[in-house]
Amino acid sequence: MQENSHPLRVGIVGAAGYTGGELLRLLLRHPSVEIAFVQSRSQAGKAVTTVHTDLLGETDLQFSAELAPADVWFLCLSHGEARGWLEQQAVNPAVKVVDLSQDFRLGGQWGTRSFVYGLPEINREAVRNAGLIANPGCFATAMQLALLPLTTSGLVEEVYITGITGATGGGQSLAPTAHFPWRHANVSAYKTLVHQHLAEVSANLTLPANTIHFVPWRGDFARGIYLSATVRCSLEQGEIAGLYLQFYAQHPFTVVCDHMVDLKMAVNTNKCLLFPEKQGDMLVVHAALDNLLKGAAGQAVQNMNLMYGLEETTALRLKASAF
Repeated sequence: MQENSHPLRVGIVGAAGYTGGELLRLLLRHPSVEIAFVQSRSQAGKAVTTVHTDLLGETDLQFSAELAPADVWFLCLSHGEARGWLEQQAVNPAVKVVDLSQDFRLGGQWGTRSFVYGLPEINREAVRNAGLIANPGCFATAMQLALLPLTTSGLVEEVYITGITGATGGGQSLAPTAHFPWRHANVSAYKTLVHQHLAEVSANLTLPANTIHFVPWRGDFARGIYLSATVRCSLEQGEIAGLYLQFYAQHPFTVVCDHMVDLKMAVNTNKCLLFPEKQGDMLVVHAALDNLLKGAAGQAVQNMNLMYGLEETTALRLKASAF
């Protein structure tokens, strides 16, 4: 995008949820963006700040039921809803789309156009030239970034992963396991070995699905993902560190650490922090990220920046909450 070109007109579809709110927080501070519309069927006609109350004093935008002309649509609709909604829209080849649901992560089209899987660490050049982006899942992002240097070098035959996620990972729809009295001071496993993100992880790491053994946990905190991936590995610790540092040298948001990482180092940022450590012939790669940012809205803005030739980190140099 040229310095003197007009601002990108951006629309958010399904903007009343967690990811819609995070997109608003990022885009209101993006120097190359003008928000064209904030769509929500359930909140139409209300001020954005009646839902996203932390934006009081930041915007006077209102939710609308209708769309307005825009260069980019961010789709923050429920899984399974985005595909049907998009197929009902007239095909405009000038509009670019970043879909945050899982509907197009394993392929799909809008008219004659195809979706590109939007993990910049493996698809940066494809994203630059794309018009339709399928934004990766939050657990899927963490798993792939933890393992990519190994799988691309042919060093993984089987992997065991445990990971814990905050309550915002389940969205705003209420369920018994989302209520504060149940979630507080509690941890539980769910979707053991059958989590929905395994399909995209298997496809992009080119590993058979039955070689990725993943146990996700619900945590008693609001946001963030922390996981540990365990594999057998013959490389020494120094070789592993060099492999990871080289692989991510040109990727500003994936940070390889030489010490243990914790969740607060990553929450409220667009970073994924990695720490590989070796004991005997076993390698454990720890990964921490914010499920609503690098796992969703932040990565979506990162993809938009790449699509329009903007600096990849624009509006994404965010401060962690260390305490």
